[in-house]
Amino acid sequence: MYKELDLFYKGVVLVIICFLLSCKNDPSPPLSPAQAMKSFVLADPELEIQLVASEPLVQDPVAITFDEAGRLWVVEMLGFIQDIDGSGETEPIGRIRVLFDNNADGQMDSAQVFMDSLVLPRAIAVVKGGALVAENIPLWFAKDTDGDFIADSKVLIDSAYGGSGMPEHSGNGLWRGMDNWYYNAKSKTRYKYKNGDWVANPTEFRGQWGICHDNAGRLHYNYNWSQLHADLVPPNTLQRNKFHKPSSGIDHGLTLDRRIFPIRSNTAVNRGYVPGTLDDSGKLLEFASACGPLIYRGDLFSNAYLGNAFVCEPTANLIKRNIIKENGFMLEASAAYENSEFLASTDERFRPISLAPGPDGALYIVDMYKGIIQHGPYMTDYLREITLNRKLDKPIHMGRIWKITKKLKKEKESVNLAALEASEIVNYLGSTNGWTRDMAQRLLIENGDLNILPAIKKILEGDNSLGKLHALWTLEGLEYKEAELYLIGLNAQDSKVKQAALRIYSAFLVEEKLPLMELETYIKENFDSSDPALQLQMVLLSNNLNRQLAFEVSDTFLGLYGDNPITRDVVMSSLQDREYAFFNYLQSKSPWQLYSQDHEIFIEQLSSAIAVKGSEQEILPLFEIISKPKENDWVSNAIITGFLNSTALNEDIQIELTSKPYLFTQSDKGEEDLKQNYVQLNALFTWPGKVALPQSKEDNLVELDKALMAKGRQKYVNLCANCHGTKGEGMSRFAPPLKKSEWVIGEKEKLAMILLHGMEGPIVVNGKDYGIPDILPSMPSFSTLQNEDIAAIATYIRNSWGNSGDMIKPNIIGRIRFRTQGKITPWKASELDTVVFDYSL
Repeated sequence: MYKELDLFYKGVVLVIICFLLSCKNDPSPPLSPAQAMKSFVLADPELEIQLVASEPLVQDPVAITFDEAGRLWVVEMLGFIQDIDGSGETEPIGRIRVLFDNNADGQMDSAQVFMDSLVLPRAIAVVKGGALVAENIPLWFAKDTDGDFIADSKVLIDSAYGGSGMPEHSGNGLWRGMDNWYYNAKSKTRYKYKNGDWVANPTEFRGQWGICHDNAGRLHYNYNWSQLHADLVPPNTLQRNKFHKPSSGIDHGLTLDRRIFPIRSNTAVNRGYVPGTLDDSGKLLEFASACGPLIYRGDLFSNAYLGNAFVCEPTANLIKRNIIKENGFMLEASAAYENSEFLASTDERFRPISLAPGPDGALYIVDMYKGIIQHGPYMTDYLREITLNRKLDKPIHMGRIWKITKKLKKEKESVNLAALEASEIVNYLGSTNGWTRDMAQRLLIENGDLNILPAIKKILEGDNSLGKLHALWTLEGLEYKEAELYLIGLNAQDSKVKQAALRIYSAFLVEEKLPLMELETYIKENFDSSDPALQLQMVLLSNNLNRQLAFEVSDTFLGLYGDNPITRDVVMSSLQDREYAFFNYLQSKSPWQLYSQDHEIFIEQLSSAIAVKGSEQEILPLFEIISKPKENDWVSNAIITGFLNSTALNEDIQIELTSKPYLFTQSDKGEEDLKQNYVQLNALFTWPGKVALPQSKEDNLVELDKALMAKGRQKYVNLCANCHGTKGEGMSRFAPPLKKSEWVIGEKEKLAMILLHGMEGPIVVNGKDYGIPDILPSMPSFSTLQNEDIAAIATYIRNSWGNSGDMIKPNIIGRIRFRTQGKITPWKASELDTVVFDYSL
């Protein structure tokens, strides 16, 4: 299937298309809700699916949310793909509707249009006084001043919320995080109501369509090709050191397993003609449109479901269930079922695109119920033809909301939080249902009633860990700044409660509202006995501590977990303006006199931050280390590499010195061993009367993008160096060398294939055979990384350690990702040896 990828562009593709069109031309008519119900297959016999609403009560739904009274708010994107050409997409026909269950039987009976005349609306968050509504590009606060569920006015919150406006590549979500910020997928902005106004705040970029959080408050999201990612550290905490650029902790891929198991053919998929996309029966092999993830936090299913991640795959008409496991501060996920899915349908128009929790603890499914879900600009000729032949373009404006609930169990009566006073709502912070806890927290903060403080204290002194967690974040939302209640949280038994208390306490500490002594005493007494995640939180706030204590906990943390990239980024994020002092601290410690790869990488990162800061008083002593031969040459090399990688944060960095350093006087006299590095190092600095060194056109590094190389180095040391070594030399029992490797400096497409899917041994590198036990059985896939990150790694290793190759651009990675769709196992050298590329294309 993969032997000659150039055939992708040639006749075999036409043969495949003709075959699929001739064999799969049967129409796929819409089913009634009752008929659709029979099409579902649920993996768990104790669960069942029920209809909540269908057309005409709901049409083209893309997102839902429940309000405090259990009313269902639906975002309807009626302008999306009204015909095969995508006509009328920008017509203002989208709307927000509120659905009502008038007889409390679990099905919606009536609807009220809250807001209409919208262009491609995509997200909603019900808030006090109305709702936040994301239209195609703008974000509005739609006000309902008289409680009739009709928006009376709208206030512009962000004119650029949606970015490009492309439905699958624009901001969406409006998910209220446990920390009281509203987060979004495909966005670098979060929102919060503060001091009578909605404010926007920069944050890390996350995901593509859909976002949620778990019981610890960690955000989860995904991309159409990678089903599950998460934050392993709190938002924005790794961004606090302006001299360091983190590359871990956020957007961490939880699973490399992309396999799916549909129960019907999926020929009407945009990549259906790509070899390897479909199996012999026409079923999609791997995720093509993963979206709408949700972590189950309800109390209706068995405990085995708590914390599980559910991911929609509308192209394959299914929902996958993943089990997430926690190990220290790391998370990983695996499929709950070996060769089947949590929910699958034989109905081709079943299009689950988002999920939502409910007041009853059930899992709610937004089913767009549409024949075409591929946005017009991305539609291939193949998909267009097969869609028309099978009449998938009509009818339009259908849609269903389903829920997964428990069989043979009396529906529990959902509490109407809207009818309660704050003194009553506070009791629901410890509910067994995550939706109820979230809603109680939101309402208490919006009410702003501080008379609940005695009740909050009682919760914090109790034994309900989830209640304590939400009580703490309620205090944060109320901007309560007295130390007493947070100190109670610090002494809880549950580590996640302690983490939240530390996080909130330290944030208010920055505002000089809470005393420092209690925090320092707590960390001194508890750091060594704390679990890894709590230790991580202590290090994150250590820049607020006295220097000695901060350095002690950071050094200990590095000693315990220094081989993990997240550990290094966490420490670096807490060191702003202390990097040089910490460098000297480490150099005074005996363990840091000995070489280890972890030590080398961290000294490199410290040196990079010192260079970006640009203080001559801190840089010159490091020059002195470089210029004087010593036993610890690895320290000198790490400093040089760190200086060179400072361009990862500032591509045009130029550091001003008062005079020419002795180091460059040395290199002028013919130091050859580091000549290449000295040329680049020299270019970072300027001084009075400096004459630029001549640059050879043969020096490929000079011509390459410095920032790209620095980013590639950063990613390389985090992801590859543990097996291949910091200098690409290879490591016995782990991986072969990259230096002078024909697999690295050869065809860039093959290198992209290896990085995307991994590679199995045995392998020949530079004339030497490598196999078990000399190397590990296989190299892992980097498929969860963005194309830009893989391209940076590839470019870096092709131009380091004496290697020389042309730059690999992200579009090459994207093209290979597309062409190798369906590859779910690592490559063998024998497979790659047979691949032939048509370079004229």
